[in-house]
Amino acid sequence: MNSPSTPHIPAIADEIPLHAAPVGQAMIVSAVSSIADAPEWATRLRELGFIEGEPVAVLRRGQPGGEPLAVRVGVSTFALRKAEAACVRVRPAAEGR
Repeated sequence: MNSPSTPHIPAIADEIPLHAAPVGQAMIVSAVSSIADAPEWATRLRELGFIEGEPVAVLRRGQPGGEPLAVRVGVSTFALRKAEAACVRVRPAAEGR
């Protein structure tokens, strides 16, 4: 059972939440959701460009605690909190796709 602050996105084997992606690893957005306490986050993230199929990468993590995350999606760079990044599911980008 998901807690109110855990986004519910069905997981696919090679998908991970964006906040868990390795720094510099090319990824592809596979799903976007929101948390119960902030249902508007999914819409906001999509408006920023976090849409299914879009290339994304974590560029850097802040210190201490790894927040915020500097994230590039498409050609834009944003700072996201871990909770926001957890709403974005990503998979590794495969060459030739």
